[in-house]
Amino acid sequence: MKYLFLLLAPLLLFAGVHIAQIKVSGMTCPLCTTAIKKSLMKTPGVLRAKVKLNSETATVTYDDNATQKALLQAIEKAGYEGVVVSVE
Repeated sequence: MKYLFLLLAPLLLFAGVHIAQIKVSGMTCPLCTTAIKKSLMKTPGVLRAKVKLNSETATVTYDDNATQKALLQAIEKAGYEGVVVSVE
């Protein structure tokens, strides 16, 4: 994983990288988090996705090839609802 980051680091410096915090409703078990993460990772431009059941949040790192709308659509496609809380 470290090596992958080292290879991608120069690309990240030149691309617009954003981190979105998304509140996700409807999750009830660890399988829910897996389904959401898989759906997010299939979205073009998503570099990393971390979904937490206990806080009902998804933290998504993405580049300019993805949009907030696309992230929310990926969550909907998995069967859940999301609301963007913040973007860095």
